[in-house]
Amino acid sequence: MHPMLKPALRRAWRGRNTVQFGVTPAHAVTLGPMDIATGSFLELLDGTRGLPLLREEARALDLSDRHVDILVSRLAEAGLLDDPDAGGPEADALRRRAETLERQRPDAAALSVVHPAPGSGLRRLAARRAMRVQVRGAGRVGASIAAVLSGSGVGHVEVLDGGRAEPWDVAPGGLPASSVGERRDTAARQLVRRSAVGGPPRPGGAGAAPGSGEPALSLIVVAPRDGLSVYAPDPDTAAPWIAAGTPHLYAGVIEATGVVGPLVLPGGTGCAGCLALCRAEADPQWPRMLAQWKSGRRTCVQACDLGLATAVAGLAAAHALSFLDGELPASTGTRWEAAMPLLDWRSERLGPHLDCACGAAGHTEVELTPAAGASQDTMAG
Repeated sequence: MHPMLKPALRRAWRGRNTVQFGVTPAHAVTLGPMDIATGSFLELLDGTRGLPLLREEARALDLSDRHVDILVSRLAEAGLLDDPDAGGPEADALRRRAETLERQRPDAAALSVVHPAPGSGLRRLAARRAMRVQVRGAGRVGASIAAVLSGSGVGHVEVLDGGRAEPWDVAPGGLPASSVGERRDTAARQLVRRSAVGGPPRPGGAGAAPGSGEPALSLIVVAPRDGLSVYAPDPDTAAPWIAAGTPHLYAGVIEATGVVGPLVLPGGTGCAGCLALCRAEADPQWPRMLAQWKSGRRTCVQACDLGLATAVAGLAAAHALSFLDGELPASTGTRWEAAMPLLDWRSERLGPHLDCACGAAGHTEVELTPAAGASQDTMAG
C-alpha cells in the first residue's frame, strides 16, 4: 500500500492539536490530538511512499514506527486514505486510459469522498463502463440526462423516443439547434456519442446478458416530453419492468413543476400501480380527471422552463449514478417536486399498496441489490 490522503478533502487545523479533513458536514472528519511533527508527517502521505519508507522518513521527525502505524490505521478507519494503485483490474485498466481518466478526475475525486475504502471510488467509476441504461424520452429533460450519464462514464446509454426534434427540444446540455428536424432518437444517439468518455466498451464484457453482446439493463430512466407521464405514470407501461425486475426512475417537468422520482425497485418499493391506487383512494375523482387529461388532444407546447428542466435532469442523473454505484438515493420509493417560482424541493414518500400486483407491500424494508456491474466491496461507516 502507498497511503495517500484523499486530495478531494481540504485540510485545516482546528486549533493547536486537531485537524479537520473536509469542509462540508456531510463528509468532514476531525482527527486529534495531533502535534506539529505529526502534522508535518501528513505531507508525506502523497501516494509515492510505501509504509517502510514512511517509517524511515518519520524517524527524522522523531516519530516512532508505532506512531506511524497507529496514525495510518486511524486515517484508514476514518476513510481519509486512498491508494493510487488500489481498485483491482478494472481500475488499473482505467488508469491506462490516461485521456479518459484525466477527463473523469473530478468524478473519481467525488467518488473517493463518498466511498472510503482505498481504490473504491475508482473501481466504481471503472464499473460504469460495463453498465447499460435506457432513457425513455429525448426532450429537454431526457436528452440532457442521457448526455450526463454518457459523460459520467456509463458505457451503454440508449435513448428511445419518436418523431422529429422541434425547436423547443433544444437545450444547452441536450439536443443542439442543428438537430431540429432530425429524428429524435438519431439526434439523441449522436448526443450520447459526443458526450461519451473514451471509446465504447467491448461487447460481451462484464454484465452481458447470456447469449447477447450487450449488458443487461441496469436502469431505465423514464423522462418523456409529456410530464403527465411522470406525474401520473401508466402502470401498464411499467408492468414489463416490474415483471423483469428492472429498476426504473421517473423524471420530468409538468406545468412548471419539476419531478424526480420515484426510483422503483420492483418488489421492494411502491410502483406506478401503487401510486395510482393510493391516489384513487385519496381522491375518488382522480381517475376520472386523469382519463380526461390523457384523452384530450394536446396541441400546445409543454410548460417546461429551461432552468427547471436542467435542474431536474441534473438531479435525476445524479440519483441514477448514485444507484448505479451501489447506493440507494433519496428518490428510492420517494418523489421529489419543485414548482416555480419558489423552487423549494419537497419530498413525498410513495409506499407500496396492498392491492397492487407488484408485491412490494409484502416487504417491510428495501434491501439494496447493486446494479449490474456495480462494485460490491464492503464499506465502513
